[in-house]
Amino acid sequence: MTTPADGRIDVAPESGPAPAASAAVSNWNVANLLTMLRIVLVPLFVLVFVYDGGHDSGWRLAAAGVFFVASATDRLDGELARRRHLITDFGKIADPIADKALIGAALICLSLHHELWWWVTAAILVREIGITLMRFWVIRYGVIAASPGGKLKTVLQSLAIFLYVLPLERLAWLDWTATVVMAAALALTVGTGVDYVARAVRLRAGAGKRS
Repeated sequence: MTTPADGRIDVAPESGPAPAASAAVSNWNVANLLTMLRIVLVPLFVLVFVYDGGHDSGWRLAAAGVFFVASATDRLDGELARRRHLITDFGKIADPIADKALIGAALICLSLHHELWWWVTAAILVREIGITLMRFWVIRYGVIAASPGGKLKTVLQSLAIFLYVLPLERLAWLDWTATVVMAAALALTVGTGVDYVARAVRLRAGAGKRS
């Protein structure tokens, strides 16, 4: 399972010559096309997941495959954007939206099928949407770099969802594995959310002192 990044706005600039300004980079680049592909795959995942009531093993395997491919595009578009200096204003907005849409759609589908507690889905969605909005709020003052805990959180979220989407009726041990991974993801979701809020407050306060 790949790591959906916490949005390209989190990436700290590398040392060396500064890349070209976002305005000079065409929005029609491979990184943004992968982001748009991920957005398109979200409704496809939902349709495949709910087909035949969401209980057919073949369709659940297909849904897991769609989720895997969509998650893979996030890691790939982030790497391409950084290495080829393809970071654009469109990408900064669309990338986190695509991430949250994919994770959110998967969590809601699982909860609707009574395979994941609604309070877990609500806790993760409130954190993800809140932190994304907070980043846009403070971006004029600086960039909040993605922490190792935040990246691990995203890995665990994606892995847990992938395991839940798989047809696990005959693999009880794998079902328990999904539950344990989701519990770890939830703990990191809450913990890193508190950390991001504290860092945003310090960043905003520091900018106010300098002004």
